[in-house]
Amino acid sequence: METRDRRTNLSFFAAALAAWFVVGVIVVTRDPILEPTAGYAGAVMMGAAVGLTTVPLFWLVAFARARRIAYRGSWGRAMRRGAWAGLVVGIFVVLRLLGMFQPQLALFIVALVLVAESTLSMER
Repeated sequence: METRDRRTNLSFFAAALAAWFVVGVIVVTRDPILEPTAGYAGAVMMGAAVGLTTVPLFWLVAFARARRIAYRGSWGRAMRRGAWAGLVVGIFVVLRLLGMFQPQLALFIVALVLVAESTLSMER
């Protein structure tokens, strides 16, 4: 692992820590019943926090699976997968806020994301 990969991992983890701190502040200080926008702000921040947390984890898994070789495009793929994870979490939180969350719908959304990611990750 090169120094820039370490720095990038640590930067993502630091940004994730800051995002989780903002999530904590929103959860503790805002009431989504009194302030409807607080729920959506919390959903966006939770999605961002999960996305920022999972990007370095996806990269580290790919790095370990490739026998400690960092291939070109690994960071892009990890960022795309982190964005998918953050998007799914954000959608789930919004669905929960609206009272529309159902397990069948959640499985459908996850299946859509898996199909989209497997299509984008195919080797050419």
